[in-house]
Amino acid sequence: MTMLPAAIRAVTIRAPGGPEVLEMATLPCPRPRPGQVLIAVAAAGVNRPDISQRVGTYPVPADASPIPGLEVAGHVLAIGAGVAGVAPGDAVCALVHGGGYASHALAEAGQVLPVPAGLSLSEAAALPEVAFTVEYNLMMRAGLSSGETVLIHGGSSGIGAHAIQRARAAGARVIVTAGSVEKCDWCRRIGADLAINYRKQDFVAEALAVTGGRGVDVVLDMVGGGYADRNLKALAEDGRCALISLQGGRRVEMDLEPMLRRRLTMVGATLRPLPPARKAAIALRLRQEVWPLVAAGAIRPHIHATFPLGAAAEAHREMERGTHRGKIVLTLD
Repeated sequence: MTMLPAAIRAVTIRAPGGPEVLEMATLPCPRPRPGQVLIAVAAAGVNRPDISQRVGTYPVPADASPIPGLEVAGHVLAIGAGVAGVAPGDAVCALVHGGGYASHALAEAGQVLPVPAGLSLSEAAALPEVAFTVEYNLMMRAGLSSGETVLIHGGSSGIGAHAIQRARAAGARVIVTAGSVEKCDWCRRIGADLAINYRKQDFVAEALAVTGGRGVDVVLDMVGGGYADRNLKALAEDGRCALISLQGGRRVEMDLEPMLRRRLTMVGATLRPLPPARKAAIALRLRQEVWPLVAAGAIRPHIHATFPLGAAAEAHREMERGTHRGKIVLTLD
């Protein structure tokens, strides 16, 4: 039986507030329960929900770790009863139910995936949250298919970068929005066919113009708020909009008549409330359909910056500056 450490290093949230409330602490090492895997973490991805949790606007589920962090990569240290297909020593990445900002983290076995061939552990840590989110919302729920046109908001974000590449690999035409000339250029370099600077251009008008007035088939939206009504105007008949975040606000007044007349669909989801069996089904699809694309180089994680675990506060400041392109990752010794 593998000897587990008595304690782990972890980032804790002293109280709701700015990045300065993130503090290093020594905590008891978690033990894997049946169906769980304990991972010795080499790297952890930084995501918007981590910041929302820190400031107090993203309540942690009762069954989740209070430690921030939703994705990790490292080596399996121990497995719980009933776990098959993964063994101590395996290099893996995983979607976790909190607890990622730590030297050791628990994951449900169904949410653990092998590190794709050719990726470092830091690169692998940047994959789970974006890959699960994009696959579930863009491909499974919105049903993007070859020959369709997709509008991706936040194209230079970690989710946006993955969505650009996933959509291209699916044979779709890709339009994105981003907030600067530099970000638009970057999005085009990684595969976007058209990048719209939303600070200077009307994305509805641009999307309609490039589609000959027809509109796009799918919108992937992480903004919400005032974008909701505009997204409907940008959609083609029978178009679908997948809402994955509410960075622009949760309340909106809008005209629903176009949804009826033009047969539009709007769906919304976040990963965290999904039951483990649903997440395991997404993981299986990723392993079968997306991991080969990663290994072939068609999809690559784009790392904006890495910070040591003890500098999590600075990593949050970097994300909040809003100038990053791609993912921010925390690394451990």
